[in-house]
Amino acid sequence: MSSAQKTALVTGGSRGIGAAISTRLAADGFSVVVNYAGNAQAAQSLVDTITQNGGQAIAVQADVADPVQVAALFEQAQTAFGVPNVVVNSAGVLKMQPVAEVDDATFDQMVAVNFKGTFNTLREAARQMPDGGRIINLSTSVVGAKLERYAIYTATKAAVESMSAILAKELRGRNITVNSVAPGPTGTDLFYEGKSDEFVAQLAKMNPLERIATPEDIAGVVSFLAGPDGGWINAQTLRANGGMV
Repeated sequence: MSSAQKTALVTGGSRGIGAAISTRLAADGFSVVVNYAGNAQAAQSLVDTITQNGGQAIAVQADVADPVQVAALFEQAQTAFGVPNVVVNSAGVLKMQPVAEVDDATFDQMVAVNFKGTFNTLREAARQMPDGGRIINLSTSVVGAKLERYAIYTATKAAVESMSAILAKELRGRNITVNSVAPGPTGTDLFYEGKSDEFVAQLAKMNPLERIATPEDIAGVVSFLAGPDGGWINAQTLRANGGMV
């Protein structure tokens, strides 16, 4: 990766795991484009924290499900810091329901954000990213655990894993790696929403380390893949779940 350009674009980068990734990559020396969907205050607060700590960051609103907005997101990133040579797809929607109870709107939203949104960003990255770049997509360890009520969410993430591995092959000769990181249960607002304390405790016990991950745990894995020591990992899914599956 060129020492003259270290720019990272993080979709869904203002909250939860995305915010931890944005913060970590800024600490690693990247200029960070923090993408957000609707919460401008959270995004700007994170940018302010990064800049106060000596980093560089901007917040850019875009709905990743809209290809026009994704193209504009890349344009704004290039104007601010140059074409991103690290792209992290962290934007996602999780709604837990049995298959029989999922309505069309919920299905369409998860497919639009989790699957098509990732596709939109990967397409722009494949077209624009300089040689030697890194692409990192967020999946879920439920692809392996296959927990009830996660069917649609898990299906969108399984699609992301397959698309990532194929894109890695399509980028042959450009020294661009494409990998997925599949967190297990991670302590974010998105994770805790709608879950009882008993269910959270049950999930924590599913891995031998017997705890819920922190967003920083996942950010560390992304940092490795984006950094100099992660260059030989390609077309893989890293299950960051404490041994759950």
